[in-house]
Amino acid sequence: MTEKIDEMIERMQNDYIKFVRLQFVDIHGVPKSIALPSKPEEMESLFHDGLLFDGSSIEGFADISSSDLLLKPDINTYSPLSWRPEESATCRFICDICTSDGDPYPGDPRSLLKNALKDLDKKGYTYNIGPEPEFYILDEDNLGYPIPSDNASNFDVDPADKGVDFRRELSLNLEELNFKIEANHHEVGPGQNEISFKFDDALITADAVITYKQAIKAIVNNIAEFNNQKYSVTFMPKPFNGVEGSGMHCHQSLFKNGKNVFADPDAEYGLSDKGLYFIGGLLKHAFPLTAITNPTVNSYKRLVPGYEAPVHISYGLKNRSALIRVPAAFGESTRIEYRSPDPTCNPYLAFTAMLAAGMDGIKNKIEPGEPVNYNLFELSEEELESNGINPLPASLWEAYHSLENSELLMNALGPQIGNKFLDAKYAEWDDYRVQVFNYEQRKYLDI
Repeated sequence: MTEKIDEMIERMQNDYIKFVRLQFVDIHGVPKSIALPSKPEEMESLFHDGLLFDGSSIEGFADISSSDLLLKPDINTYSPLSWRPEESATCRFICDICTSDGDPYPGDPRSLLKNALKDLDKKGYTYNIGPEPEFYILDEDNLGYPIPSDNASNFDVDPADKGVDFRRELSLNLEELNFKIEANHHEVGPGQNEISFKFDDALITADAVITYKQAIKAIVNNIAEFNNQKYSVTFMPKPFNGVEGSGMHCHQSLFKNGKNVFADPDAEYGLSDKGLYFIGGLLKHAFPLTAITNPTVNSYKRLVPGYEAPVHISYGLKNRSALIRVPAAFGESTRIEYRSPDPTCNPYLAFTAMLAAGMDGIKNKIEPGEPVNYNLFELSEEELESNGINPLPASLWEAYHSLENSELLMNALGPQIGNKFLDAKYAEWDDYRVQVFNYEQRKYLDI
């Protein structure tokens, strides 16, 4: 370990690093950081011993009576931040959170996922996941209100697509942060964009999602400031009425001994029994799982018919109206796509929960039934009910009440994170339900 630390300190010097950011997330997945001057003589102690901080100031963490926590940098997450000025070059380490005694802290979302993957490794599996976080680039109208940056749609090109230059610059910067960019394009909504990156181990991917969102916001902000523009970025699930929301579809697969255990070329759908059981587990637990994958009041304004987001608990082959889609990919590329998550979820919690649901399916051999091969959006509620297809939660209220009664998912989150997460959702719903909106004023003031 000492040799690795010495190599890292030398690398930081070669990269002319002046400041170090120690990054972690709160219970919502919002990135937090503490910045330190990069002094070689102090780095060894930092990597060995960590940095003490006040955990009571972070939502979902420690109480004020036991607030001393340690940030322990994961040396494998070193990354210079490409959007910071060269004259004050800054790097980032993602941290695990420990108690003051050095033990893993049970309220740390990253440690939760790490522990779940360690347990999975004991069974011989690795869990790979590839998310697709969508986002809107925003402009401002004459009154300073946010509006989409263009009126383009899916796969449009410039000049209608005004995100071309942004996506090019974003892709180049993300590659400097070690992202393996696969493609970028304009999405369905006006001003909506997507930059996809490659599959990886679930922990690496969760780290990447946090970095991705932070980097995109910072880079677009820098471009806008440089050009005296007012562009910004939002990952809000439904930023505008009447247009498509932003999702984070999660492609996922299990590997064992280097082989994709979801793949079976001789099976009817190219999916092994374990692949089908994994789908069965996700479907069984989909209702409470939605509280974690879609954790805001606004999330449920995306999960409505007519805007390509899933609404009903079902799976299908290449069927984008279903909650789970099985893409037309075979062999080692065989995977399933869970389509309800949105970019506001905490990826460490969401990946842990999806893994728990899927592995419950494998453990108990939960059959998913037959895939749906029709457009679910075209069926009436009566037709859906007669086919045994149930809806996803219609509100955060429904979702979190279902989560609190889910023994599997509450066990997966652990008592500290599970209870703190529910407390936060109760508070969010209570805050939302007492608000009075413009819609209500327009509809009811004259009654």
